[in-house]
Amino acid sequence: MSTVYDNRRCTLGEGPLWHPERKQLFWFDILEKRLLSRSGDQELQWQFDEHVSAAGWIDRDRLLVASESRLFEFNLANGASRDLCPLEADKPQNRSNDGRADPQGGFWIGTMGKNAEPGSGAIYRFYKGELRQLFADITISNAICFAPDGTLAYFADTDVQKVWKVRLDPEGWPTGEPEVFLNLSEAGLFPDGAVVDTDGKFWNAQWGASRVACYGADGSYLSEIRFDAIQVSCPAFGGDDLGTLFATTAAVEQSGSADGLTYRADTDAKGQPEHRVIL
Repeated sequence: MSTVYDNRRCTLGEGPLWHPERKQLFWFDILEKRLLSRSGDQELQWQFDEHVSAAGWIDRDRLLVASESRLFEFNLANGASRDLCPLEADKPQNRSNDGRADPQGGFWIGTMGKNAEPGSGAIYRFYKGELRQLFADITISNAICFAPDGTLAYFADTDVQKVWKVRLDPEGWPTGEPEVFLNLSEAGLFPDGAVVDTDGKFWNAQWGASRVACYGADGSYLSEIRFDAIQVSCPAFGGDDLGTLFATTAAVEQSGSADGLTYRADTDAKGQPEHRVIL
């Protein structure tokens, strides 16, 4: 059963990140260009001048943040930022979308057209100062997450309703061709953000379906968590025991009071601690 964690309405909530050192959840409202968090009963917010969508943690006070034109280091203590590298800065029609750090310390980030132009997006990896494109011709990049042992990455194109998996080498770079992990087109489901727990189960937010669905490492459907919001966008494990599943949602094109809020649900699973980004 899910309950409301934060009742600030996000036009497009995304990118939840449980900071393992701060024991604190961060998430984004992409279209409103803001980063949100809370500390106890205190609501926190940082405003930016362009779309921001995903983050990884560098240390207690610094996040790597992905925006529509760059990756930058953001200091939570004083609000200072430092550019790390451009991200499709030559494509003003695009913005960043889903992203997550891998077990080797790299940061994967997907892009997409601001109007979901077909094939406009791609998936990149930032690792030790280098940004490299991994996969191109993606319409809505999503579901970036990793097996606990660091040998497997997942990613999705929501538009074609498929999730792929790809093997990783010891440095975390893809090796070989991706293969389809989930084809959700026959079920009429649209894969959004995802996370993998310590047992290797794949937890996928499904846009328009009011749920996060759990699948085994073999792709078999296991269970679901229901939400009052229609457009569930991305899950993240957090809490003191990493057994709480947080989920962002989106109010865009929705008028219900439950849409756009950030939710939590207790589970029997245990999430992986979010991995530190190595600059």
